[in-house]
Amino acid sequence: MNDGTMLAERFTSERLVLRRPEPADAAAIYDRYATSDAVTRYLSWPRHRSIDDTRAFLAFSDAAWAQWHAGPLLIEERESGTLLGSTGVACQTPYRVDTGYVLAEDAWGQGYASEALAAVLEALGGTTVWRVEAFCHPEHTASTSVLEKAGFELDGRLRRHTVFPNLAPEPQDVLVYSRILW
Repeated sequence: MNDGTMLAERFTSERLVLRRPEPADAAAIYDRYATSDAVTRYLSWPRHRSIDDTRAFLAFSDAAWAQWHAGPLLIEERESGTLLGSTGVACQTPYRVDTGYVLAEDAWGQGYASEALAAVLEALGGTTVWRVEAFCHPEHTASTSVLEKAGFELDGRLRRHTVFPNLAPEPQDVLVYSRILW
């Protein structure tokens, strides 16, 4: 954590801007991806039922950024400014973080998830983070493909570990992937 900062609050890749969410983003997050059945199917957070759910996410984001100088990041198309989805890191320790990503359905299949994940990994360079983990439902093959392209390795399967509230009310198996940065 070079100057106390884990991640910059805004950085770019070739086609994307990744930035810390702001209160003014609530409606766009809600409309673009947080309410979609298809988008949220394999996620570990419940689909947003009201804009208040999105505001609660933004409060969670602010708390993470205040504690760790890192947290959720919105993914925007660099040219148009269109909100595509979200990524970021959740700090477990100063040395280990979790990551993930979610994209609006019209952004699927265009390499945005791979590009955003690569940008996050690059942004973690020079920090104290050694290990980046990602958890994925075994049936979410598009996500496992993104992780493997980004150099993550499958550590194993945790049985009955994670509730995917938009899929089933009981814990499901989850695949654990990791990438060692140094």
